[in-house]
Parts: sequence; C-alpha cells; structure tokens
Amino acid sequence: PTPQAMASDAGDRNSTLKRCLGVLRDARNDSEQFAALLLVTKAVRAGEVDAKTRRQIFDAIGFTFPNRLLTSRQPPAGCPEHTFRALGLTLLACFCTDPELAGHSQILNKIPTFNDILVSSCNPDSTSMIDDVYQCLSAVMATSRGPRELVTKGTVSALCQAYVNCSYGSDRALTLLLGLLAIAEAKCWQRDAPHLLAMLSKLTNDFLKTEDMTKFELCEVLPRFIPLSPPLTQDSQGCECLHRLYKGLANILGSKLSQSQRDPALKLAACLVQACGSEWIPTGNAGSKFLALLVNLACVEVRLTLEEPDPLEVEGKKEVVTACYVLIEMGIQECLREEKPLLEEVQKMQLVRIMEEAFGAVIFYLRQVKQEELQDPFIFASVRILGAWMAEETSSLKQEICELLPFLVHYAKKLFKEGSPAASLPQPELVSTEGSGLPQDALRFLLPGFCHLTAEDRPRDILISEGAPALLCEYFLHQWEVLTSEPGSLTPLTSTEMSLQTACGIFLNLVVTAPDLIRRDKTFSSLMDILLKSLPLLLPQKDHLVLAANIATLGLMMARILASSAVLQGTQSAQEFFGAAIRFLSQAHTTQADPGSDGLAAAVSPAYASAWADVRELWFLGMQALAGCVPLFPWLPQAVLQARWLEGLSELLARVAPASVDFELIAAFQGVLVELARASKPCRDVILSHHGGEWANLYGMAALEQCLSEQ
Repeated sequence: PTPQAMASDAGDRNSTLKRCLGVLRDARNDSEQFAALLLVTKAVRAGEVDAKTRRQIFDAIGFTFPNRLLTSRQPPAGCPEHTFRALGLTLLACFCTDPELAGHSQILNKIPTFNDILVSSCNPDSTSMIDDVYQCLSAVMATSRGPRELVTKGTVSALCQAYVNCSYGSDRALTLLLGLLAIAEAKCWQRDAPHLLAMLSKLTNDFLKTEDMTKFELCEVLPRFIPLSPPLTQDSQGCECLHRLYKGLANILGSKLSQSQRDPALKLAACLVQACGSEWIPTGNAGSKFLALLVNLACVEVRLTLEEPDPLEVEGKKEVVTACYVLIEMGIQECLREEKPLLEEVQKMQLVRIMEEAFGAVIFYLRQVKQEELQDPFIFASVRILGAWMAEETSSLKQEICELLPFLVHYAKKLFKEGSPAASLPQPELVSTEGSGLPQDALRFLLPGFCHLTAEDRPRDILISEGAPALLCEYFLHQWEVLTSEPGSLTPLTSTEMSLQTACGIFLNLVVTAPDLIRRDKTFSSLMDILLKSLPLLLPQKDHLVLAANIATLGLMMARILASSAVLQGTQSAQEFFGAAIRFLSQAHTTQADPGSDGLAAAVSPAYASAWADVRELWFLGMQALAGCVPLFPWLPQAVLQARWLEGLSELLARVAPASVDFELIAAFQGVLVELARASKPCRDVILSHHGGEWANLYGMAALEQCLSEQ
C-alpha cells in the first residue's frame, strides 16, 4: 500500500479507537462496555497504541473494570473460560507500559494473581495471558518499590517453578529472576531457598549435560544463583549442585578454549570460591590437579592482562582479573594449609613460583597507576591481593615491593583520609568491579605485610620516610573507636580487632628497632595516650585477651622510652593502665594438680589457656618491659603492692614442684622481682616475709638471692 493509504488506515484505526473509548466512557451496561473493550484490547494486542492513547484508555476505564474481569469466573456464552481474565490481563499489561501506573498499588496487589497464572497448568490458549503477565512483572520490576514487592509477594518461587517446569516463556522467568537476585539476593534466599535450590539443580544439570554454547551461556548465569549464605555445603541438594558445577568446570577448563569461553568459566569458579572456599573441590588426585589448574590459569590471565601496556586492553578485562585474584587468594591459602591439604608439596612449590610471577605483574601494573585512577575499585582489588601475598610470602619480590611501598602508603593514606566514615563499614570479601560503592579500608589488607616489613631495615626506613607511622597511629585510633562504638560489650573477634592486633605488632617492631623515632615523633605520644585509656576498658571483657596482651605489652615497652612525657607522670590514666597491666601479667599463672605426682604444678590459668599460643610471647615481653619500667616510675612498686601480686607469686612458687616451672618462666619472674626489691624497701620486706630467700634459692634465682641478702 502507498504511504497515503497507510496513513489513512492508521487514521481510521485511531478514529475507531476514539469511538470505542467514547463508548467505554458512556457505556450504559456491561455488554456495551465489553464490546467496546474487545475492540480496544484487539488494538492493544496488535501493538497499535502509542503512550498517549494508552493513557487515554486508562483514563476511560480505570482499574475497576479490569479488576472485575480478573475475578469474574463466568465466561460469556460460547467463549473459552479464561476470556475475561485474559482481557483483564491485556489491559493491565497495557497500563503497565506507563511507569507511573506500573508502580500503582492496584497493580502491585495483583502480583499474587500474576504468580498464580505462571504456575497454574498451562493450556495452549493461555500463552497470550502468560505474555501479558511477564510484561506486567517486568514493568513492576523496573519501578522503585517493585522488586521488594515481588520478593515479599512470592514471585521468586513462581518464576522458579515456571523455569524448572520448562513452562511457556521460561526464558523470561530466568531474566526476571536474575534481576531480582541482583537487587535482593539475601532476601530471596531467606524466603525461597527450596525453590531457588530446585532452580540451581536444574541449571547445574543442564550445565553438566549440554555440550554446545549453552554451557558457556550458563557460566554467565550461574553465579547469580550461588548464594553467599546459606552455604550450599550444608545441605545434600546444595552439595550435589556443587559437584555438578565442579565436574562441568573441570570439563571446560581441561579443554582448549577461546578467551570468550574461558573468562566466564573463571568467573564462575571464583564465585564458588567466594561462597564455599575450596570445599566444592573434591579431595584426591583429580581435585588437587583441578585446583592447581585453576590457580595456574588465573596466574596466566593476570600476567597476560597486567603485563599488557595497553590500558584499553586492561579496562575490558578488569572483571575477569578480579575473579582471578579470588582464585589466587585461594591458592595462597591452600599452599599454607597443613591439615588435610588438597595439594601435594611439589604442587605447592610449583604454584608458589607461578604466583610469584603473577604478583610481579600486579606490582608492574600498580607502578603505572596514575593519580586520577586511584578511585578505581580494580586498583583496590589489586592492592588487596598483593597484601594477601605480602602477609605470607616476604622473601620473594622484596626489591620490587620496596620500590612499590611509597605508592602503597600513599594509596592507603588517600583512601583512609577520604573515606574514614566508610572505613568502618564491613568490607565485602571481594570487591566486585561493578558499582560505585567504594571500599575504603586498604590498610586492613596491608597491615600483615607491613608487620613483616617493619622487622627489616630497608623496608622499615622506607615506611618511616613515607609517613607510615603517623598514618598507622591515626588508623589505630579510628579502629579503636569503631571497636568501642558497638552497642553493649565489645563485639567478638572482627576484622577491626585483627587490624588493631596487627597494628600493635608493627608498633612493637618500631619500638624495638627505632626507639629514637618513638621519642621524637609526636604521634607516638598520642598513641601512648590511647593505650593508657584502652587497656583498663579492654581487660575486663571476655574474649579480648589477645588484643589486651598486645596493648599491655606495647604500652609497657613504649612507657620505658617515653617515661619523661607528661602523660606518664603519675596521672590517673597512667596509674589505671599500669594497674591493668599488672593484673594481666599477674593472673596468667596458677597451680594445678600435677599428673605425675601427688603435688601441685605451675600452669597457665584457665582464662588464658585457649589464647596462650597467641599471648605467650607477648606476656614474656611484657614482664621484661615491666621490669624495665620499675626504676623509671617511683610510684610503680606501690601499684604492685596494692595488687598483692608479690603475695600471690610467693604462694605459687612455695606450693608447686620446682620442676614444673620452666627456666624461661623463672627468669621472667626473677627479672621483675629483682627490680622491685631494689627499688622499694616495702616490696623487699614482703618478699622476705614470704620466705623469698628460701624459694629464690630453691629456683636458682641467684640475682634475687643476692639482692635480698644485701642490707
């Protein structure tokens, strides 16, 4: 037909529609309205209606008539039973194309009806109804309230059933599910875990069985269906899904692949690692080969991408390289694992060599980063994975890491200064490269590596010259505030507490190796101030003994260096700190029945026993530091007397079998006792009145014996 004919055709249709709308508005009874409605819906179904006309249809009809159609059970004579419902749905689908109407409560309260239509048995006549339902659901999904309403009103389970039963339109069910999981994964799994597991079962079955491109398309879809919680490993259906995923991935990654096929497979593997660690990989020869292959492929991918000088090339690969970082981090953990390791020693050594090359590429990449790129989450992911390597492997790439330290300090400082409020938010365990929610706490991942590096001269000098100590002090204060701002008692061990412990380790290294820095850098006076105030708060709390041990020992060691500073001159906070430190040191040992005899033996106190492996070395350092503080603080012996430590210690040493007290412990006790006896006559008198001369002789404490015998 000619353009003119087409135009006049469209004009005719429009005038017909207008007439129908007039009839709809002025209809005297249902049959007139119904006849007009049939013409309108025919036009709507033929897709001949523009947005303005759709709005006119809504203004003429409103929601009341479609609502009646949906609930009406009696079809007109000679019509199929779904006639009224189908009409009502077509109208609603038409209204939903207007975003304002799609979010209307009259549409949202139809969600249960839409769900029913998806799951009710599908007869061939109802395909247009199902099309209309999907159109409505997609429109609701695009509104701000829509996704929440769909989840709470049961659409997730309806979509899962439609997909699992291969119903008409199931591909659209999958698309909608992917959208809902992207927005509200945790909520969906809380409400509909059984249906989502059934869905995952079907997807993983298909993934294992298909041998065409569908396999790779499923690699893209599956990550959305792998929840971070509840863990799939805790239920048999979940474990079966994981095993199918393992077998499917082993098939894919063991074959020759193009890059577009390999990338989705690596991302899927990374997603499984984030959700289940390495638990989805079976033990035994096949599993260990697969794990080594995964880490190997990830390292190759990282090198190929990051050694590539073309920034555009890197840009398109950031997502897959971030996934490779997850796989490499698992590689680091598996190489360290002593109990039931998945890898054999030879495999571990090979992987460490390959990972070292990958980290060389990460360092090379980070050295090219420009100032304006620092906000990129991919830089954060790269710094984070390098931090994981530096925490464990300090001997390799030392030169390269030293050269990168100025950048790492600058980067951590920039993120910390710009994002202090966000630094306290819980960090996702892996930063996805999508989305703009910027992670701020790079320091948390660098602290363990810095702790190793401050024990060595060259990297320590670089860290000091780059201003790391001042940054770490600020960070310590900030993390302390995060820890204590929790309502009620301090929270159980969190990344915040771990960060505080590691920061203490770094400060201890600096106290031992760079005491002049502690003396002259003002930052350390303010750190001393925090330590004085924090220990008395921390010590009475259960479950925080390791952090308390760190703070007590660091505070005592710094007090020796900063003895002349104002904050330590017998102030209340200093006295409370030393009181708490004495409690920490004095309550670590007790008597218990000696299994080898009828007598008593010295033992670690029950309250310290579970943490002793982490506390032991700090306790001995703390004893040494306390002995060093006694001559510097004239009021300190009085604090020891008030705590009645000398009486308790005398009683312990008098009651236990001397063979049960090891030499190192005797030396630690003697160090403190000698200083107290020298500095304070009242302390010396208490020791003597509790038979100190006798047990000093018994334990071979020669220095104490001599000190007590001098007049």
